[in-house]
Amino acid sequence: MKPLSSLFLPLSLFLSLFFHGSKGQNLIQNTCKSCSKDDPNIKYEFCTSSIQAAPASQCATLRGLGMISIRLIRYNVTDTRCHSCLSDCLELYSDAIPSIKLAMKSYNSKKYYDANIQISSVMDAATTCEDGFKDKDGVVSPVTKLNENTFQLSAMALSLMNLIKNNNNTTTNG
Repeated sequence: MKPLSSLFLPLSLFLSLFFHGSKGQNLIQNTCKSCSKDDPNIKYEFCTSSIQAAPASQCATLRGLGMISIRLIRYNVTDTRCHSCLSDCLELYSDAIPSIKLAMKSYNSKKYYDANIQISSVMDAATTCEDGFKDKDGVVSPVTKLNENTFQLSAMALSLMNLIKNNNNTTTNG
């Protein structure tokens, strides 16, 4: 028969991982709930599934979730650029790559206003790309879903930055 102490270590490790993981889950769910409530462009399910798919999201802070959302934009912009068959979209997404890199630097420096402007320009690129297909008679955009993802990921990042700014103001002023 095993001593009780030999069972305690694996059990305590399991419980700490379980509760730590559920803490991360709660932050993601609460953050996505707040973002989707405040912005009609953000779907709760999209928000949670996007963030949860990212490595280290389960142990991230609110600020960490913000950086994760910006990285997700970067990956999506790069992928969309590879699939763009309309020259305007290719140019828009080529310009969006340095913008999102600059947004990451601004975000890391807590220059949220600058990051907001840079991410907003990426949102505009997605909308402009999609609109370019609508202007062509009989042409259906092959990148609609990617454009929608870029737009929604950008909306998430902007919403998260707003939550972070509000959270900082509350802790500073309260």
